[in-house]
Formats: sequence, structure tokens, C-alpha cells
Amino acid sequence: MNSLAPYAAFFMRLAVGGVFLSRGLDRIQGGIPNFSLGSLLVLLVIAIETVGAVCVLLGMWTRMWATAMAVFMAVTIVAIKLPHHANIELEALLLAGSVTLMALGDGPLSIGIRFKKTV
Repeated sequence: MNSLAPYAAFFMRLAVGGVFLSRGLDRIQGGIPNFSLGSLLVLLVIAIETVGAVCVLLGMWTRMWATAMAVFMAVTIVAIKLPHHANIELEALLLAGSVTLMALGDGPLSIGIRFKKTV
């Protein structure tokens, strides 16, 4: 086994979390919209892209946030990118990275809460 294999989740968390955080901070700089149904969706996206990204970077609740990120990327690809024939490379990579984190979990370098299994 490769000596770096146990750290695959850590490197994936850095990549996926870093990109999502960058996108979320850009979205926040665009301004928070006034209260409406559309603004609630924007706030949900901002939460996924910022709070979720920070949690993924730290290794806290990684599987939960990675699931939210994967769903968000799948909806973005299907509802926004494909109908307009836009490039989907970044969204597809973020979807793949999120699904990978769903499978790998936190990894060894995380501050996530660990629960002991009882037999």
C-alpha cells in the first residue's frame, strides 16, 4: 500500500473544501439578497459553500456536508449548466470530489468527532 493512501481523504478535503469556500466567499461579496423564497435558496447555497466548506476543511461532519455539496453540484449541472450548454468541468470535478468524500469520510487528519463502537 502506498504510504500516502491513508491521507487521500485529507488531500481531497483540502481541494473540495478550498474551492467551495472560495466560491462561497465570492457569493457573499455579491451581497445578501432581500428576504424572499429565492433569497432562502441563495442563503442555503451560501451555507453549503461556506459553512460546509469550513467543516469539510476541518474534517467535521464531512460525509453530511459532502452529501449536500454533491446534491448541490448535481442540481447545478442538470438545472443550470446543461440547459445552457455551458462548461461543466469544474462542477463535475466538485461533484466527483464530493462523492469521493462521501465514501472516504473524514480521514486521519481531521478534528471530527469520533464515536467508539461498542460491541
